[in-house]
Amino acid sequence: MEEKFVIQGGKPLIGEVEVRGAKNAAFPILTASLLTKETCVIDNIPLIEDVLKMIKILEQMGAKVSWIGKRKIEINSSKVKPSKIPFNLVGCFRGSILLLGGLLARFNKAKIPSPGGCVIGARPIDTHLDAFKQAGVKVYPEGRFYRFEKKKQDKSLEIVLKEISVTATENMLLFAATNPKKTVIKIADQDYQVQDLIKVLKKMGVEIKHSGVRELEIIGKKRLKGFKHFIMYDPIEAGTFIIATLATKGRVVIKNAELSFLSLFLKRLKDFGANFEILDSKTIRVLPSKKLKIDKIQSLPYPGIHSDLQPELGVLATQTKGATMIHDPLFDARLRYLNELNKMGADIIFCDPHRAIVYGPTQLQGIEMPISDLRAGAAMIIAGLIAKGTTVIHNVYQIDRGYEKIEQRLHQLGADIKRRVGS
Repeated sequence: MEEKFVIQGGKPLIGEVEVRGAKNAAFPILTASLLTKETCVIDNIPLIEDVLKMIKILEQMGAKVSWIGKRKIEINSSKVKPSKIPFNLVGCFRGSILLLGGLLARFNKAKIPSPGGCVIGARPIDTHLDAFKQAGVKVYPEGRFYRFEKKKQDKSLEIVLKEISVTATENMLLFAATNPKKTVIKIADQDYQVQDLIKVLKKMGVEIKHSGVRELEIIGKKRLKGFKHFIMYDPIEAGTFIIATLATKGRVVIKNAELSFLSLFLKRLKDFGANFEILDSKTIRVLPSKKLKIDKIQSLPYPGIHSDLQPELGVLATQTKGATMIHDPLFDARLRYLNELNKMGADIIFCDPHRAIVYGPTQLQGIEMPISDLRAGAAMIIAGLIAKGTTVIHNVYQIDRGYEKIEQRLHQLGADIKRRVGS
């Protein structure tokens, strides 16, 4: 049965909330367990659909997984077989692309379908394919599948990514982890999930250093150790609660917030007139702001403002005075959510697929809407929280892919939001 969120807007968020583990850090760390035959212990696992699906994929491939705590697993991949990869699950979400690096590093071969994920425009895997080809991997397109074969001899490699890509950087890190010769990755991403993966690979015995601007140097080992690791907290989820509190003019203390990865985001919020206090390195208190004025929202690779937070900032812009330029150069359909905001009464003009201008402030009105991707879903929840009347959001499974029981946690902060089953 379809599930939906029903929101009665107009209530400020008040209280305390704790951020969960980072979804996008969990994927490569789970994949890293493929690189060793030793047992790995992974803690702070976010209990969300995509991460649990990734664990299920590893289990179906032969990994032994034991839950030893609410968010903690032991995983042993000594009996994993690439031939057992469940294509029906792998094709469902984009994080599964990271299996490539792990499987090729250990087994020298892999076959996967084109991965799924959020509908936010063209997201080809060309950058991954190009990087693997540079590394000497043979790539064979076979219908909707790709088959990969790696030469068994090790050699020094220099891989220049054709664009800054989080998952391509992670795939190359995983791929290089078992190569005892030096691998250099240029145009490497440096975002939070890449940094967390690097910590794990170092625990396994891989030597990694930053050798230049967006450049990583890796010297791997044939036999890697098991590891124990606590997945970092999700800075995107922290950003979501910060924006939701500002939009509703609430008072919320957000704990487990990885603020070091939100430096520019927080700096720009201050520029906009946001009222908040940094209590310590992982705690922020967000307070009502008298006047917000946003001139421009531009998403860029780290250390820029994350594209995942752009839709939520777009909702906030509808409540601020004047014109706000939104520019997302990364994804050509990331601005689709603005169509729903216009239906709610916002005043937004599209310039092109990557740019739009929001005029505010406007009183949003609750409507019934579907959502097509995870981050648009989070943005529409915030829109519903500040709208007049009832907002109904369908396709909430998209939101469940990235946020753990978001409606329960917002309800604890005073939001009138309920999950309903049925049409």
